[in-house]
Amino acid sequence: MTSDSSTPKRRVLFVCLGNICRSPAAEGVLQTLAVQQGVADDIFVDSAGTSSYHIGEPADRRMRLAASNRDIELTSRSRMVSPRDIAEFDLVIAMDHKNLRELKALVNEVESQHIRLLSDYLEGDWPDEVPDPYYGGDEGFEQVLDMLQAASPAILDELLTA
Repeated sequence: MTSDSSTPKRRVLFVCLGNICRSPAAEGVLQTLAVQQGVADDIFVDSAGTSSYHIGEPADRRMRLAASNRDIELTSRSRMVSPRDIAEFDLVIAMDHKNLRELKALVNEVESQHIRLLSDYLEGDWPDEVPDPYYGGDEGFEQVLDMLQAASPAILDELLTA
């Protein structure tokens, strides 16, 4: 599937707390999958955080390394999510319940219908939330990437069939 000037890109935004671990990894994982499937021109992928702790910083070094070991490049810089983002993106995906609540608090109920939790796209025995690996060891970054890679095909499918 390739886009032309009459086909608008579908837009997805991943959101976590600081936008340096989980959400930039989700952005990189989905972009990589879209390239592999030949649909990168059909979607726009971005990430943001609900806090301003790390604005302008690249993804955490440990997450960049873990992603790189899976041939996933993380190039984004941290930014804070805004109500405008929620209006402009077709799908907004929070990494955990706290970020989901904060996103929904930015807009009214009707405007929040396209805000979802990443675990909505996982089947099986995955955790209900993507755990924040920031204060843990390397295994936490690997677990996050495992979850993101498991969820990404369903996310991509939803974007392309909507």
